[in-house]
Amino acid sequence: MKTKVILTAEDAKLIAEAAEQHARDNNWAVVVAVVDDGGHLLHLHRMDGAAPISSTIAPGKARTAALGRRESRIYEEVIKGGRTAFLSAPLESMLEGGVPIVHEGEVVGAVGVSGVKSEQDAEIAKAGIAALS
Repeated sequence: MKTKVILTAEDAKLIAEAAEQHARDNNWAVVVAVVDDGGHLLHLHRMDGAAPISSTIAPGKARTAALGRRESRIYEEVIKGGRTAFLSAPLESMLEGGVPIVHEGEVVGAVGVSGVKSEQDAEIAKAGIAALS
């Protein structure tokens, strides 16, 4: 059998706090979601001023990144490239802003952010993940 590394509640909190600090530093109001490797929600926080819909989009981006084992932007790029049949894939949000958390080559979870431009959402997610180092 293989030993499996998992995210703890403390890990999720650390990631979310770092992501939110990055958002605050840029005056961005967002929702940050952290999920485990199965896409199950560990942490969700909607910052003051973030749009209510972002509370649905952020976890969807995180689940897509966790289950797909890649950034959610990859799916967006595939669709933009003309493979519209991919819209029928059983993923929740194929928009940029979902980033997998990789530890020793294994995806252990993901962060999804929603509320600003997609590339900024991804930037915030990556800032949160960097806090684990």
